Amino acid sequence: MKRIILLLFACLALTATRAQDSVKVFRFGYLSYDSALVSMPDYALAQQKLNELRAQFEAELKRVELDFNTKYEEFLEGQRDYPQTILRKRQTELKELLERNVAFKAEIRQEMAKAEAEAMEPLKEKLNEVLTRLGLEQGYAFILNTDAGAAPFVHPAFGVDISQEVANAFK
Repeated sequence: MKRIILLLFACLALTATRAQDSVKVFRFGYLSYDSALVSMPDYALAQQKLNELRAQFEAELKRVELDFNTKYEEFLEGQRDYPQTILRKRQTELKELLERNVAFKAEIRQEMAKAEAEAMEPLKEKLNEVLTRLGLEQGYAFILNTDAGAAPFVHPAFGVDISQEVANAFK
């Protein structure tokens, strides 16, 4: 009876060993996508162009705000002397000007978001191409983006930090 049990355990151990040999271990790469974007040489140029656009928008916003403030001060100084009809007309003008300024600010926010997306799109495409090439060359099952705490733990036996490889690919 003991021989049968011992033989059974030996067979189970042999089967378990063969099953482990047939399991393929997947390797994967990981990096901070945002850090990789920032390390790209073209990133500084894209940021410079965005900063120039932002400066133009800010200058226009200041001009519009100064224009509104000037008209509002003129209205406050003369409101006692205006007849009721002119007073209502000036109030309506100021209200419309304020609404246009608020709409303009919203439009600027949308334009900046669009400009940022357009400026980053070629950089992201280039980064994705490098990641695809590295993934295929190194035999990674996938590449994980660790931004925003997406991967609080990566087992070093399976995951490989490819940040330096990506940075070197852009040099």
